[in-house]
Amino acid sequence: MSTAYLIGAYSSEFGKWPQKSFRDLTREAYLGVVSDAGMENGEEIQFAWFGNCGMAGWGQSSIRGQVCFIPLVEEGLFPKLVPIINVEGACATSSMAFHGAWKDILSGQCEVSLALGVEKLFNPQATPEQIKGSFAGGMDNFTPETTLDVYHRAAEKIGWKFEPGPDRTLFMDTYALQAGYHMWRYGTTQKQIAMAAAKSHNFGAKNPKAQYHFEMTPEQVLEDRLVSYPLTRSMCAPIGDGASAAILCSGDYLRGLPSSVQNRAVKICASVLTGGRYRDFDEPGLSWEAAGRAYSQAGITAGDIDVAEVHDATSFSEIYQSEMLRFCPVGEGGRFIESGEAGPGGRLTLNTSGGLVSKGHPVGATGLSMIYELVTQLRGEAGDRQVKDPEFAIQENGGGVIGFEEAACSVVILQKH
Repeated sequence: MSTAYLIGAYSSEFGKWPQKSFRDLTREAYLGVVSDAGMENGEEIQFAWFGNCGMAGWGQSSIRGQVCFIPLVEEGLFPKLVPIINVEGACATSSMAFHGAWKDILSGQCEVSLALGVEKLFNPQATPEQIKGSFAGGMDNFTPETTLDVYHRAAEKIGWKFEPGPDRTLFMDTYALQAGYHMWRYGTTQKQIAMAAAKSHNFGAKNPKAQYHFEMTPEQVLEDRLVSYPLTRSMCAPIGDGASAAILCSGDYLRGLPSSVQNRAVKICASVLTGGRYRDFDEPGLSWEAAGRAYSQAGITAGDIDVAEVHDATSFSEIYQSEMLRFCPVGEGGRFIESGEAGPGGRLTLNTSGGLVSKGHPVGATGLSMIYELVTQLRGEAGDRQVKDPEFAIQENGGGVIGFEEAACSVVILQKH
């Protein structure tokens, strides 16, 4: 199999940007990634993948990427006639765009491919019902009673009630019950979830791209407003806007670039996507399968990983995904986080970006923002949150919900070149 390299990575600062349009955010991410790749312009880009979920709610569907790139094409900043494939896959959207660009290179279809994700979730004019509705596409809307039945059965099994609330999306209630089931099954504690959240917020305070820039203690996390037990507000990703991008190329193309670009390139060792299903409560999740395939593809094991970005739409996911990625045995994720092995100076470091709970979670841009953080770490450019001499990094990015499971999952393994 041929090898693809990542020569450009960029993320905007995540936050609530009512003054910025989709085109504004697209422009920032595109010009940022072109600059990071050492290109004078993007004229050598031969293919593009554009990720977004919510633009239809702002009046644009179907040709989202083409529309967002119109000004860039007209100004000569993006080459004419380059094909753009629009991608949508809930929170895993921009990871799917990345996967498409990766396959472009491996197939030999082109030498240089772009992946870009953009999202605007903050709309000050939207009603709470409209905001909640914007997330509804990430669930099974043809037979929603099937999903609800799964969670009612899980709640009954552990002696809880599944009672979605009007002040939050249904996702928060599903995540809360998944956490509750893990607490019942393995003895995981709310404090351990709070420790994961505090660690992420403390990293986010050092990340200029993060939506939140404050440190927290586990006690402060626990004292925050309850969203859906056991999850407090500080354990949940916020609403926000942002964009992120990556430029991938072939080995032949890389060898023709200046040494200043070659020295910052990152090798893509694996990119794996898996799809969800209605599974039994105690079966491993689809990220377990994706991680296994990725480790095999890369020829490494979990023990080789130095830094990881995992999809913590809530901080319980740090615990769960630590198990699915084989950082610790199944059922011991809470103790793994509590031990400090995933924190600064630990055996490996999780969510140095601040994770979704601190960095933010504009869903169509999230996956590529995780890639950006890992590239920054492997290049040694992460400043105060830098992990010491990392060689291998892993990303896990989930999207949507099918029963007790995500609907889609991406696992990417990167290596310092």
